[in-house]
Amino acid sequence: MTDLLHRIKVFLYRQANPAPEYLLLKPFHGMEALWGPLQSELGFGEKLEPAIRHHVRADLGLVAPGQLIDLKAPSIWTLGDEDVIEWNYGYECTDRLDRDLISRNWSDYRWEDFTVAYPALGLEFDRQAILRLHSNLSAA
Repeated sequence: MTDLLHRIKVFLYRQANPAPEYLLLKPFHGMEALWGPLQSELGFGEKLEPAIRHHVRADLGLVAPGQLIDLKAPSIWTLGDEDVIEWNYGYECTDRLDRDLISRNWSDYRWEDFTVAYPALGLEFDRQAILRLHSNLSAA
């Protein structure tokens, strides 16, 4: 029997001139740490959008609500006896990040434009999601 694990991945962006910039986070895992988006497990009974807003506030200190974009492209993969579904969202950052929270939760962070952010992401699923977000923002 396989277990089903739901996770959220939130790609934060801010509107910069002339194109958006994306927040890359690096967790504390030594040499295995990969640049990626904000991510967290989705608890039993939690709704996606409130969970996303909660984690953005709790993990980054962003209080001002930003635009939330459902990328409508969940990543689905299997790891041993677990099926993992990652729900990918874009989130507009309209507030300042809490540097103390970030330094407690990640080893490093940086804002990058798409041409740097895309190849810096460590996982193919993350590159597909940020490409989808960037296309969505460019079309708007």
